[in-house]
Amino acid sequence: MMKSFLRLAGGCLLGIAMQVSAVELKPGHPDVYPVKQGDTLWDISNAFLSDPWLWPELWHVNPQINNPHLIYPGDLIKLVYVNGKPGLTVERGPMVFKKGDTVKLTPQVRSEPLKSVIPAIPLEHIQSFLKNNRVMTEEEIDASPYILSGDEDHIVMGLGDYMYARYQPGWEDAQQAYGVYRKGPAYIDPETKELLGFAALDLGLARFESSEDEVARFKITNSNEDIRPNDRLIPTEERKVDSVFYPKSPDMEVNGEILHVFSGVRNVSQYDVVVLNRGDRDGMSIGDVLAVHTKGSIVKDRITKELVKLPDERRGILMVFRTFEKVSYGLILRAEAPLKVGDFVKNPT
Repeated sequence: MMKSFLRLAGGCLLGIAMQVSAVELKPGHPDVYPVKQGDTLWDISNAFLSDPWLWPELWHVNPQINNPHLIYPGDLIKLVYVNGKPGLTVERGPMVFKKGDTVKLTPQVRSEPLKSVIPAIPLEHIQSFLKNNRVMTEEEIDASPYILSGDEDHIVMGLGDYMYARYQPGWEDAQQAYGVYRKGPAYIDPETKELLGFAALDLGLARFESSEDEVARFKITNSNEDIRPNDRLIPTEERKVDSVFYPKSPDMEVNGEILHVFSGVRNVSQYDVVVLNRGDRDGMSIGDVLAVHTKGSIVKDRITKELVKLPDERRGILMVFRTFEKVSYGLILRAEAPLKVGDFVKNPT
């Protein structure tokens, strides 16, 4: 069940956060936008603004309605002018029912499951990356317990199978599931050549059953793909999964690069998830919106015979949705042309 909901960033949205003069309304923008099932904050802000991540700068809280920071299907987003400057506000519209929802309406209060409130971005594209995928150091991976074999010496295992791993004290007391991972590609900074970490590829989940001497028996309770000897067992992370996002401009200057794309294709497109060579240590934070630029090619001037570098071109927009120490995950929200590994990212404005 999707428990995420959109809540526009509290106190900073009680007024205009920055100079509105920097915000450009999109040509042909509507004066009123009716919120539909399936909309995201990005969809709505993209209808009004040339730069959707600047939404907070135009948001005005309507004190006459309950929970003005929440936007529901059926609400009306209206363009208003305050002291001659544009702003956006919400007006409660008719209730929109979804199968299985319980809705109660009074003259002053709307009560319904938070799952019906629109999210900031399409969460279905990033759910697995929010919880299961990891970036780990080589030392962390190599120090983790590993699988020896399946029942009857099977070397390929899946859902419901039993397997054996090198025992680690404390397993029998753990009440959590164990993730099964495989060491994936290395993330190397293209400029400094620093090893930033390894992808820990999520294969599934396993439950501790018993142990004898240095060998523990596990049952596979979830399998995304084949599990094999030497794959690693890592306790599932006990952390709150961030699924509420507020797209925003970064607080500092960012210059980074796309290192990897999870779809496994050469060309990166809308809603693909990419890995960036910037992370917590560089000041990256969840919700940061970055522009993606393609490096200009070097061509030969056929007349002068000189080599000439063509201009870099802005080709897309992404939003950071999960950060690690040295890298981060980003979701491509806009791709005006095919993007690729090696394209660089920077502040959108």
